Amino acid sequence: MIDINNVLNISSDAEFEKIALELFAFQVKNCAPYRRYVEYINVDPASVDSLKKIPFMPISAFKNHVLYCGENEAEIVFSSSNTGGTAPSKHYMASLAVYEACFSKAFEQFYGDIANINIYGLLPNYLQREGSSLIYMVDKLIQKSRGGGGFYLDDYDKLISELSKDNGPKILLGVSYALWDIAEQFAPKLDNTIVMETGGMKGNREEIPKEQLHKILTSAFGVDKIDSEYGMAELTSQAYSLGDGVFNAPKWLKILVRDINDPFDIREHGRGGINIIDLGNILSCAFIQTQDMGEIYSDNSFKIFGRIDHSEIRGCNLMVQ
Repeated sequence: MIDINNVLNISSDAEFEKIALELFAFQVKNCAPYRRYVEYINVDPASVDSLKKIPFMPISAFKNHVLYCGENEAEIVFSSSNTGGTAPSKHYMASLAVYEACFSKAFEQFYGDIANINIYGLLPNYLQREGSSLIYMVDKLIQKSRGGGGFYLDDYDKLISELSKDNGPKILLGVSYALWDIAEQFAPKLDNTIVMETGGMKGNREEIPKEQLHKILTSAFGVDKIDSEYGMAELTSQAYSLGDGVFNAPKWLKILVRDINDPFDIREHGRGGINIIDLGNILSCAFIQTQDMGEIYSDNSFKIFGRIDHSEIRGCNLMVQ
């Protein structure tokens, strides 16, 4: 089986491809729904010798199949939000230690040692349901932080008061609609603060272009830019944008694009449907065909434009550009 330490210490594209192909061979053998899908599309696993030949499992399979390769029972089952009454996806995660290793290293790659930062979580819709991988991640990061922050359900007054009293470096991490609410109602000017949005509007406010939302938030909070987190229940890893809606991923997470009219036409750069290889998904399925539309640039950074037309509305990252 793949060692998570080898995954987290990938240093080259060649090393990524080697581990990805090894993981594909393991998962197609041990994950029955994935194996059936590969057979259904008439792919011979022995013929898969490059990233572009790996079959990507449609993300909707997480809703009605158990995508799991572990010999023992999963330590936890994370679930997606079910915006609009749709069935939630379920991610059977064998090891919380692996999840924590992945999100901790990814976070510190972009923001440095968590012990030097406080995190203020404004994620009401996630807190009000069970099974959120985002809440688990933020809770663990708060525990490792420099000694402040926490979760705030809808107590905006308390949140703003505690942010204003905290003079050290901090992150206000909020679902988009809640950040917009605070910006509109209070417009608090924040010092030494990174404002990070995630999760879209969740049906609570109108969908607006992300650039427009960021303009509202930068003006209200008195910050130069808005950061973003890109993750989902079906993943173990996250990508981050340090502004302008341009995301970068850690070394073990690779974003590819596909032709939206031909899902088997896979490219490393350009515009199309987003496919993800998350090598942190060791014992679930690492090769996912999402329903997001995006563009990948020559330096492997990327943007997410929103949902592909006619796709089922999803609870995460509904913003459009």
